[in-house]
Amino acid sequence: MSVSLYSGKVALKLLFLQFMTFVILSAGFYFKSTDWSFSAFLGGIACWLPNIAFLLLLRLQKVDENEASVRINWLFAFSEGLKVILSIALLIVALGVFKAAFAPLVMTYLAVLVMQVVAPAVING
Repeated sequence: MSVSLYSGKVALKLLFLQFMTFVILSAGFYFKSTDWSFSAFLGGIACWLPNIAFLLLLRLQKVDENEASVRINWLFAFSEGLKVILSIALLIVALGVFKAAFAPLVMTYLAVLVMQVVAPAVING
């Protein structure tokens, strides 16, 4: 995704669409069992929270237009690395501590991840 997505209304729409994706999937998995619903919720959280952290980290950094693009690139790379580490940690906690069911956890995680890629195209028309 481009950096232009991380400003204002587009970023909020993207986060809202991701949130609605895992809430709807969690509600759908409730018909199977409450454990599957909770596992799906944890999978969505494991993808959604790192995206919030990534966006907040980028928004908190005030970068002038005159500054070198190297600093912006390093900030973006650092934020992406932090996002990946946070996602892995949340998945480990979901599987290890909460004993989440693997199938709904992974399906919801991947659905929110796909929404991260597809939603900007839908939002921008």
